Amino acid sequence: MKTYKNKFMDGEQVLLNEKVVTIKQWSYVANMKRYSYIIQEDSATFYFEEELRKIQ
Repeated sequence: MKTYKNKFMDGEQVLLNEKVVTIKQWSYVANMKRYSYIIQEDSATFYFEEELRKIQ
């Protein structure tokens, strides 16, 4: 079984530009060696891990 080092999981609420959003899906982009996330509030756009922050 493969283990991933992504910061956020499906269904988790995070901050995007000071707005609370919910992660719908995440995936690993192998050729860029980065994780991308789709949020429920805007499922047509993906965001990279660096653009999101945990809620404290």
